[in-house]
Amino acid sequence: MTSLTVPSLHRPFGIYLYDLFDKAYTFTTGHSPSTFAFVENVTPLSTNNEVILSCITYFIVIFGGRYIMQSQQPMKLQLLFQIHNVLLTLASGALLLLFLEQLSPIVLRHGLLYGICNPKAWTQKLELLYYLNYLVKYWELIDTVFLVLKKKKLEFLHYFHHSMTMVLCYTQLVGKTSVSWVPIVLNLTVHVAMYYYYFRTASGARIWWKKYLTTMQIVQFIIDLCIIYFCTYTYFAYTYGLSLPNCGDCAGTERAAIFGCAILSSYLLLFINFYHQTYKAKSNRSVKDAAKAEVEAINGETNGNGHTNGNGTPKKSKPKKI
Repeated sequence: MTSLTVPSLHRPFGIYLYDLFDKAYTFTTGHSPSTFAFVENVTPLSTNNEVILSCITYFIVIFGGRYIMQSQQPMKLQLLFQIHNVLLTLASGALLLLFLEQLSPIVLRHGLLYGICNPKAWTQKLELLYYLNYLVKYWELIDTVFLVLKKKKLEFLHYFHHSMTMVLCYTQLVGKTSVSWVPIVLNLTVHVAMYYYYFRTASGARIWWKKYLTTMQIVQFIIDLCIIYFCTYTYFAYTYGLSLPNCGDCAGTERAAIFGCAILSSYLLLFINFYHQTYKAKSNRSVKDAAKAEVEAINGETNGNGHTNGNGTPKKSKPKKI
């Protein structure tokens, strides 16, 4: 039985969470988590064809569903949406804590460079967590189904991000990039806040920090790219003998590294554009509308009741009959 102790390097939370996870995993699957290994073309959803077919199915469902819903009334689905989001909040939080527990001794004992570049930083326990995080990306595709059924606007950023993140997680599992934990840990942190936000707003709550969720995502991608660009740079400089300063080799395949850099770069640009369109443009419109109203008031174009006499003097309104 797992007991509560003083927090340490191997038990940063005072309790070894992986023991609890071990029991839950064994109960659910009938196998010990220590037997898991991600084997391409053997493990479920570990082939290119499966991933491609999943993406095609996703697009058929959401665009076909949107076409069907044109002649239907929007569905409420409030309770289902709340359950979906609270479960994703809990799942993201649990994975985040398990990742932090496994990563703490690796990074604190050996250093950040070891943690992001050394092949030994890709442990069997982390590989299982990477795989479970990958499976959660399929679950998150249901986000889009809810948008379609509720007849909400379907943004390119939304379905591109959801589908490509699933593909990204797959490519990093296949490529065994030790740096994978950096974007995953940051992404899980954001998702805990994001799915909690959706859970609360589904019940009618007004949350003031919506704007900061997008800011968190942008900061997340900036940190991701700084570290991943570094890993990719030092790998190529070291591997191909370039006369450039480097920190040696870095674990992972070239295809996984290049794909990761490309996808995360596109995310950063898309989220910055979304932030500008959603918040900056709206703020500018508000300022312009306020300035226009002020000018109109000064020029006598309108008064508080919407009447004007053309010379800046408001017309007197007739008293209302009671």
